[in-house]
Amino acid sequence: MQVNVVKESGRVDLKLSGRFDFNSHREFRSAYEPVMADAEVKQLNIDLAAVDYLDSSALGMLLMLRDKAGAANKTLALVNVRGAVKQVLEIANFGKLFKIA
Repeated sequence: MQVNVVKESGRVDLKLSGRFDFNSHREFRSAYEPVMADAEVKQLNIDLAAVDYLDSSALGMLLMLRDKAGAANKTLALVNVRGAVKQVLEIANFGKLFKIA
């Protein structure tokens, strides 16, 4: 998986691409940790448009990030969700836990 970080006036978009699975753990964490430490950032969007696969460990990483964002007083949304990724998130009832657009 690749992560592209786009910062824009109080908002950061983490644009993920490829397979989001256990092997992506370090890369995902190294992308969001500076965002959690940045007091200027109030909104974090996880852009899943280019993700073609995610597994249960990816769901766990998203849940951990949700907790960290809440503790840092940042809002978190999953954006550009489509296809198989959308189905997995729906089956896992993530719509009850995240803002999904």
